[in-house]
Amino acid sequence: MHRFYVPPEDFYQDQEHHNWAIIKGQEFIHLSRVLRLLPGQEVTVFDGLGREYAGKIFSIEKDEAILSIGDSLLLPRESSLEVWLVQGIPKGEKMELIIQKATELGVRGIIPLKAQRCVVKLEGKKEEERRKRWQKVALEAVKQCRRALIPTVMPVCTMKELLQQLPPKRYLILPWEEGGIPFQEALKQVVAWQDSPDAELIKEKEKTPVYLIIGPEGGFTAEEVRQVQSCGGVTVSLGPRILRTETAGLAALSVLMFAWGDWV
Repeated sequence: MHRFYVPPEDFYQDQEHHNWAIIKGQEFIHLSRVLRLLPGQEVTVFDGLGREYAGKIFSIEKDEAILSIGDSLLLPRESSLEVWLVQGIPKGEKMELIIQKATELGVRGIIPLKAQRCVVKLEGKKEEERRKRWQKVALEAVKQCRRALIPTVMPVCTMKELLQQLPPKRYLILPWEEGGIPFQEALKQVVAWQDSPDAELIKEKEKTPVYLIIGPEGGFTAEEVRQVQSCGGVTVSLGPRILRTETAGLAALSVLMFAWGDWV
C-alpha cells in the first residue's frame, strides 16, 4: 500500500467528528502525477511524530488530495532507546548516506558537527540549505523503512555549542582512533541496568538519551576530546582497525541497538 507523509497540522476533524488529512506539495505530486491514484483508493499516511493512519482518498483537487482516515496506530517500530548521532561533517555526499542508514537503524536525530578538522565549510544560507536537504533525506528513508517518526536533523554546530545544549542527564560516547575503553565496556553503562528489578530506575534510565559522537575524516583534535571528557563523555575503541567516518557511526549504532535488544 502506498504511504505518504502528512504534517500534523494537516490533520483535522469536522463537526461530525470525521477525521481527515490533506496531502500537499511534493507528496501530492507523487500521489497524483507519478502514481496516478484515484478517489476511493486506500493509502497509509503518517505524521512524522510516530503515528500512522489507514486512509482512503476522498477527492483530488488542483493542488491537494483529501483523505478520510481512521484511528491512529502506534506501531512498535521505534526503539525505546533515544540515540542521537553527532556526525562530524564529511566530504562529498557521505553525510546523506550516513543520515539515510542511521534513520533505517532507528536513530532519534542527527546533529551535524562542525569539527575543527572538517574539510567542508558551511556558513549562513548554504548551511541551512544543506540542513534542509539532509532533513529531506531522513524523510525519504523513513518512508522506505516504514518508520512513523522522522529523525530531526539539527542545525550545524561546533563541539562547544553541542556540549552547551545537551540535557543534564545523558550518555556521551566518542569512538576515537587514539583509543579508549572497549566499546563493550561503555555499553554496560547503558544497557546493564535493564535487568534491574527497580521499576523507577528503569523508567528514569529509559529517558536518558545516548549521544554517539563521530569525527570527520581527519578525526578529532585532542582539545575536542578533552571537551567531551570534561562533560562526562568517554572515549571508546571500536577494535583493532581504523573505520572510516561513514562506517564508524553506523557500526557503533548497530551494535548499540543490538545490545539494547532492539533487534529481537
